[in-house]
Amino acid sequence: MSNQSISTDNLRKLALFGYFGLLTFMPLWLFVLAPSESLSMPLTFIMFILPLLFPLKGMLTGNPYTFAWANFIVMIYFLHSLTTLWVSSDERILAAIELFFATTMFFAGSYYSKYRGIELGLGLKKLKVELKEEREAKQPKNNNNSE
Repeated sequence: MSNQSISTDNLRKLALFGYFGLLTFMPLWLFVLAPSESLSMPLTFIMFILPLLFPLKGMLTGNPYTFAWANFIVMIYFLHSLTTLWVSSDERILAAIELFFATTMFFAGSYYSKYRGIELGLGLKKLKVELKEEREAKQPKNNNNSE
């Protein structure tokens, strides 16, 4: 049995909180609170909002694989928030909020996909075991019937 202190249901809720936080906060920030002067609205939508829509269905249905690969998407928001924190003193609070939502989604989503995958029996084989099975499958069977 695992030693997890938060249930998978609560991890899912936390990950969804981070996800929907980003999904509502990013348009609010980029279109209302501090619109970019250098990026058009369609380009801003394509770069910062559209990627969040890709995992929507799987996130809502609780698919652990979706929570896992959605972490690749959340890296966009980590980079954006950290870069903005570093270079723009005017938008530091907004970037900190983005970083909070991205961090919440990342960690809760990672643990949710891990523990939910274990519950469902979706664990990946260890490479060592897989390589051993491949080697055994390739080796010819020894016949001890030689007299």
